[in-house]
Amino acid sequence: MTGQPGRTGQRAGRGAGQASAGELLELVRSRRAVTRGALQQATGLSRATVGQRLDRLFRAGWLREGAGGPVDSPLGGRPSITLEFDDEHAVVLAADLDTRHARAAVLSLSGEILAEHSGTLVVEDGPDAVLGELGRWFAELLEKAGCPAESVCGVGLAVPGPVDTESGRVVQPPIMPGWDGYGIRARLSRALTEHTGAAAVPVLVDNDANLMAYGEQRTGYPDCSAFVLVKVSTGIGAGVVVDGSVFRGIDGGAGDIGHIRVPEGAQALCRCGSYGCLAAVASGGAVARRLAEAGVPAASGSDVRDLLASGHPEAVGLAREAGRRVGDVLATVVTLLNPGVLMIAGDLAGTPFLTGVRELLYQRALPRSTAHLDVVTSRLGERAGLVGAGAMVVEHLYAPERVEERLRALGV
Repeated sequence: MTGQPGRTGQRAGRGAGQASAGELLELVRSRRAVTRGALQQATGLSRATVGQRLDRLFRAGWLREGAGGPVDSPLGGRPSITLEFDDEHAVVLAADLDTRHARAAVLSLSGEILAEHSGTLVVEDGPDAVLGELGRWFAELLEKAGCPAESVCGVGLAVPGPVDTESGRVVQPPIMPGWDGYGIRARLSRALTEHTGAAAVPVLVDNDANLMAYGEQRTGYPDCSAFVLVKVSTGIGAGVVVDGSVFRGIDGGAGDIGHIRVPEGAQALCRCGSYGCLAAVASGGAVARRLAEAGVPAASGSDVRDLLASGHPEAVGLAREAGRRVGDVLATVVTLLNPGVLMIAGDLAGTPFLTGVRELLYQRALPRSTAHLDVVTSRLGERAGLVGAGAMVVEHLYAPERVEERLRALGV
């Protein structure tokens, strides 16, 4: 299945008598209209037409009746029956890949994690091996959650590299050797079928920072119209959510701030092959390298995270220095985008790094750009990518025009 994931799709209100079943479902899911009368008022459809279109959604198992609502008339009468999106009729599988470990889960359609697993999975082993292993993880998670394979409606995958979301392929990923242009969707779908026997389902792929930002914004800051998340782990990347949708640029390259050139990195070789990238001097990988040179055992951002958790003084000092370098770049990002929330996430997302970010950000950015800015750390932690990947799948599959396609395929 192709198409741009995220909050695509039309909104109800194309004109009186024209709103589709998919647009009625959108109104119910968003809680903007949750009774038959409210749907009639919002769409201009007749009572009979609303009933016919809702019947299709009930037969598909996507809607259910909830408790009676308040009585609208001052004369009394029976309460209106509310309508609810049935988030139990299917589940979503999601996985979040980092360079040396991964996390996978079964989620409900409302984003609740029903079963979860994390473990070592090295992207340098190549896509065939990594995606094959994810298929095995998914099979075990479905069994753990007590969900039949037939209940899976889609799979979301977060990867640490730029993604062309139309094709689901990563494009020249600096830290994913062997993945460039690889058919991730087909391989992961095949792996799921091999390990569960289930029919093929849609697989959607996006950058990890994008999906972390999407998950965090939806769950913690739904009213923030401009939201930026910066992930600082082995590399550095940013996800931007504007008006509830991920901003990806024209081909998925938006937010790749780890490869902005900085003066202090002129002699530092980045994994992309260039000198002077921010990631080469301020990522978790860069901090780990400096610690190792000083005789402190550290090979990755996760090692730095562990050292920071134990209060290692040299790690704390280097993390704060890295935060200052990132904060200098973020002053430009904040000036350009004027976000309401700037969230720091990843292995280095702790007090030392955050302190360094704030020092340079508030020093370099104009007061106008930071007057209404909240600089915070992740709320969802290591689950942010999973929540965002699950939400991406749900928003894609239940977008109004896609609902119509799926209802026709179900014969309802």
